[in-house]
Amino acid sequence: MGGWCHESLMAISHAWIVRLEARSCFFSAPREFTEEKFGQAEKTELDAHFENLLARADSTKNWTEKILRQTEVLLQPNPSARVEEFLYEKLDRKVPSRVTNGELLAQYMADAASELGPTTPYGKTLIKVAEAEKQLGAAERDFIHTASISFLTPLRNFLEGDWKTISKERRLLQNRRLDLDACKARLKKAKAAEAKATTVPDFQETRPRNYILSASASALWNDEVDKAEQELRVAQTEFDRQAEVTRLLLEGISSTHVNHLRCLHEFVKSQTTYYAQCYRHMLDLQKQLGSSQGAIFPGTFVGTTEPASPPLSSTSPTTAAATMPVVPSVASLAPPGEASLCLEEVAPPASGTRKARVLYDYEAADSSELALLADELITVYSLPGMDPDWLIGERGNKKGKVPVTYLELLS
Repeated sequence: MGGWCHESLMAISHAWIVRLEARSCFFSAPREFTEEKFGQAEKTELDAHFENLLARADSTKNWTEKILRQTEVLLQPNPSARVEEFLYEKLDRKVPSRVTNGELLAQYMADAASELGPTTPYGKTLIKVAEAEKQLGAAERDFIHTASISFLTPLRNFLEGDWKTISKERRLLQNRRLDLDACKARLKKAKAAEAKATTVPDFQETRPRNYILSASASALWNDEVDKAEQELRVAQTEFDRQAEVTRLLLEGISSTHVNHLRCLHEFVKSQTTYYAQCYRHMLDLQKQLGSSQGAIFPGTFVGTTEPASPPLSSTSPTTAAATMPVVPSVASLAPPGEASLCLEEVAPPASGTRKARVLYDYEAADSSELALLADELITVYSLPGMDPDWLIGERGNKKGKVPVTYLELLS
């Protein structure tokens, strides 16, 4: 008899405890999260499509951060300068203009020429190289500015704008899910307790007052089950609404990819323009140095002895042809009167001939040029007044002009 009375009192006490827990939800989400981690509570699972959207969003965010950081290193290798630019950006202040390495080198060379003698051969060359380095520095500055606006800024906007919104809604969804799971757990406990409280007692082993306690506990649990079911419906509605909001944001990652793709094309375009400008500046400098070198060191070869990348063909797409210079025809390169030079009558100089390995196939534009095949060895030499980008090449009894950029001069 005493046992049934004790169980009835415990049931009533438990019902009031559960009711108080239902009124106070401050610790329900953290407790539910902890119980899930230890495997002590069930977890509402999201559908496979939603999980895939979450994984794609996380991957997009991680790779965007890596690409952004490495692009910043590419544009500004100096870590101190990057930190300074970051602070100016956070303070919403304009980043002060910074001299590029090329412009600084140009200044040093110009100062050296001024002190060592601008009229000497070395001084004149320093001035020419300084001007080219200054142009390279200006091209680099334009590239950094364009890449920052067209590529870095959209990536930062995604990380600091769209991604923060997605993260906020995902945290809300996590809280809604924990609340939903907590409501499910409360309903499950209430139903189990209700079933236990409605168990019919033994009439011979109990007293009338115990029936009153049992009926009171059963009524409390019935009321608790009704309240738990109502809270579960509300929690389920809020969870579904938040899941739909989060899903729409996650599906917007596809639009983010399209935007980043467009920005990537802009970055490649600006980088191509930058390298094309550098190529043109250095090609002009090489021509200037070649003419002066021929006057100072007669009989020497003009051009690089390092393997060079093959110039773009004139049949390349118009976009490539507009940004990257191609090897011009011999008619445009030859000085006046040279195109009519009879190559069969030209004899190689007594000294100055060298062997060269052909790097790439080359199709002769006219009869004055010599067609080349990759990896073959030919004899080359220069003639007075020739364009420094061309040499006379001989292979057996064939002779003609060949572009220096297609050759690796051997010792």
